[in-house]
Amino acid sequence: MNSRRSRRWNEMERWIDIGALEEIPRRGARVVRGEGPPIAVFRTTEDAVFALVDRCPHRGGPLSEGLVSGHSVACPLHSWVIDLESGKAQEPDIGCAPTVPVRLLNGRILLAAAALAGATQGVVA
Repeated sequence: MNSRRSRRWNEMERWIDIGALEEIPRRGARVVRGEGPPIAVFRTTEDAVFALVDRCPHRGGPLSEGLVSGHSVACPLHSWVIDLESGKAQEPDIGCAPTVPVRLLNGRILLAAAALAGATQGVVA
């Protein structure tokens, strides 16, 4: 593996602790800000965590203010339903909110450092 690719891989593997799981209410969200776009971190009733860029693919509504149900969130502006795992809008709507790598480790939520620097995964609508 060349050094450029190796550096990029190492950078993507870095994680930043953004807080305890219990700091986010079940079926709620928290917004994390870095150099890139704001990131919404969601907690489900089963304590699963997901992270998306905090922008609905429809009109840019703040997904962090939406209602979480199961593994999806409804945008507060026009009720588009977005899958938390993939970021895809539920049919018949079309679009995708970029996903952000997130982990739960010993009750702490970790986000990929690259996401806070502006790099995200997923498809941008």
